[in-house]
Amino acid sequence: MNISGKTKQETAFHSLTPDMVITLVEKGLGRRCTNLCRSLISYINRVYELQAEDGSGLVAKFYRPGRWSQAGLQDEHDFLLELAGHEIPVIAPLMLRNGSSLGSHDNLFFAVFPKTGGRSFDEYNDDQWLELGRLLGRAHNIGAMHLPKDRLTMAPDRSTRQQVDYILKGGFMPDDMLSRFKDLTDILINEISPMFNNTEMIRIHGDCHFSNLIYRPDESFFLIDFDDMVVGPPVQDFWMLLPGYREDALAEINIFLEGYEMFRNFDMSSLRLIEPLRAMRYIHYTAWCAYQFAEDGETRVDEDFGSRQYWETEMADLADQLERIVKV
Repeated sequence: MNISGKTKQETAFHSLTPDMVITLVEKGLGRRCTNLCRSLISYINRVYELQAEDGSGLVAKFYRPGRWSQAGLQDEHDFLLELAGHEIPVIAPLMLRNGSSLGSHDNLFFAVFPKTGGRSFDEYNDDQWLELGRLLGRAHNIGAMHLPKDRLTMAPDRSTRQQVDYILKGGFMPDDMLSRFKDLTDILINEISPMFNNTEMIRIHGDCHFSNLIYRPDESFFLIDFDDMVVGPPVQDFWMLLPGYREDALAEINIFLEGYEMFRNFDMSSLRLIEPLRAMRYIHYTAWCAYQFAEDGETRVDEDFGSRQYWETEMADLADQLERIVKV
């Protein structure tokens, strides 16, 4: 049993074997694979490196059941395929024999991607900031073309409120701390929600930090891992790349926006959303840890998750961030 009182649910997702992974990919692609099946790090999904018989590398992603609907998964793929169709550097899923990019087996959905090497940077020079601006400006032009069918909207009174409610109702913290967490998050959501009024909301990557950008020599940065694609403000896709708080990263912001506005206008007033989005990220991460733990009663992304100290630290961080937001 886990702290939410739920028992672990065994599904095909939990019982994947190398033989099953290779067989499903071979049937899906209509191509033979070698016996290579290397598990890759992924907290949410099951991801494997495979090799086609011709030597080309493949990456198979098996989606965790219950996290996204079939329509929501297709939203991710459609966005990737649209971006790739406009020659924006992303790694789009391969088309399967069923005519779709999304395969299924026993209520389990999966996709296959070409393996693409590259490296990550956690610091960028001026030319790279300019390039990142151009990349995201182009990507957001495509993101603004239409809305997805079944993806979250990143807004305090929507996604953040849902995450807070899940945490409060899930039995993840001591009962005597619930009211304090509720009061703090209510104040935060009420404070920042008006800031999102009249803000442009489009399809965005949603989780654009340095680990989700890879660089290939003599090519460009590639955007990877659109698993957390959402409808949200464009500023969400670059604030996590900044080296610090907004006031400490003005030079980087200016260079990034110079590149961005070569392709797309940027609403300068939306820069005020950076600190509210940082607070929302704290809650998002905590809810993500809770989802992981509740799903099987075992997985702790943070070893201290659920402890009194964990929640004391979480609430102190949120209180500090609220104070920073109010001062701005």
